[in-house]
Amino acid sequence: MAKKKSTQRTPKARAPSPSLSHLDAHGRAAMVDVGAKPLTQRRAVAEARVQISPALAERIARNTIAKGDLLAVARLAGIQAAKRTDELIPLCHSLPLDSIDVRAELRTDHVYLWAEAKVTARTGVEMEALTAVSIAALTVVDMGKSIDRTMSIEGVRLLEKEGGRSGHFRAAAIAPKHVKRAGA
Repeated sequence: MAKKKSTQRTPKARAPSPSLSHLDAHGRAAMVDVGAKPLTQRRAVAEARVQISPALAERIARNTIAKGDLLAVARLAGIQAAKRTDELIPLCHSLPLDSIDVRAELRTDHVYLWAEAKVTARTGVEMEALTAVSIAALTVVDMGKSIDRTMSIEGVRLLEKEGGRSGHFRAAAIAPKHVKRAGA
């Protein structure tokens, strides 16, 4: 089994605070007040995979799924989800997205999902990118479940974030499960 590498930060990036920002002085959940923070351009990129059977991969490639074009619908579901993130995640700020780009690609044994969200705001857009790929992945499962009940959603993660006080973050590459590392 391949080990995951740690994340990488650029020199000016700060490590996250060890305190929980969504708790008030009494330990109760509370929305963070970002009113005094400056507006800045922010960007986040996330990815996910849905492992699928050869039978489902063939049906996606031929576009013969009963519910329609699986890749197009997953992409649209991801876009819609990003726009509604604040309704789905408690304590998440409403953000006026500048853009959301969601991609859904058929690979040999999985559907690869990728999202990039951009905003000019006082708080980050990571949750919107992660919500986009998560809901797109659930849509793949919903549309393909009549053909493949063995699907699994894997690798949902933040790939990159820019903007804001914590600086630039880029996740380290992760070797695919089927690739053995030297000495492993």
